[in-house]
Amino acid sequence: MSGEIVQTEIIDSGYGKKFVKLLQLRREGKIHYVKEVEVNTELTLNNHRDYLFGDNSDIVATDSQKNTVYILARQYGIQSIEQFAILLCNHFLNKYQHVVATKVYIEEAPWKRIEIDGQEHVHAYLLSKTCTRFCEIKQKRNEIPHAISGLKDLRVMKTTMSAFKTFVNDEYRTLPDVDDRLFCTVVEARWWYSTVQNVDFDKAWEGVKTSILKVFAGAPDTGIFSPSVQNTLYLAEKEALANIPHIDKIEMTLPNVHYFSVDFNRFPKLEFSGCQNEIYMPTDKPSGNIRAAIQRKPSAKL
Repeated sequence: MSGEIVQTEIIDSGYGKKFVKLLQLRREGKIHYVKEVEVNTELTLNNHRDYLFGDNSDIVATDSQKNTVYILARQYGIQSIEQFAILLCNHFLNKYQHVVATKVYIEEAPWKRIEIDGQEHVHAYLLSKTCTRFCEIKQKRNEIPHAISGLKDLRVMKTTMSAFKTFVNDEYRTLPDVDDRLFCTVVEARWWYSTVQNVDFDKAWEGVKTSILKVFAGAPDTGIFSPSVQNTLYLAEKEALANIPHIDKIEMTLPNVHYFSVDFNRFPKLEFSGCQNEIYMPTDKPSGNIRAAIQRKPSAKL
């Protein structure tokens, strides 16, 4: 070591507890309600003496943060993950005056009531992972909370009415123009709220999900044409902003999940002319990855 004195400063810090799992069960007579969540907490203090000098006197232990999650869930319940995250942020800021910023991230397990002969069961559930709902709430001292909600792992496919052609044709291109192809992707979307006051977060989340599925699939009997993943992504984002006025900005990521036609010309001794079954080979990697974010123009904001 050279022994040179290096001048440094801490420009950001935070600590907390990750992966705090809990299941809330509420019984209302014979009808039972469940909500399972996984919570990450993070606190930022008004000093760095714990990092600089090993002085732990201001540290709210991560175990204490974990216990806080359980206690507040018991005391107040979890209506929506966004509301619970806001409750946690407010608690940490009000309880500890040396905490200057909080961040809470929550994922919700997708439990759905089991249906028997078209009727929802009163206490039996099925983990139906259509997608994962999540949220992230950030709040600084003396400021309002900022809410981000989202969904991920929403895997969708349509078998026609998707094309990709007339793209750059240079010496590196091997992909042909395609007028009709399988379109499969795994949607991840997150959106920023302009306010957290008087927002029905459950309704807004369902609204964004519905907007994505509507633009991707189109009408049930006819579908909708997609000239590119990019265009479908943009139209889905516009639909979400049009339907949920409290959302100010939305970002989506759509990776291509490729399905390549199996080349049966490699089997010249077999006859396939009368076969109507089309066979494809799923290939997740490598994949294209399409991302874009849009927001309301200033004149269009609430």
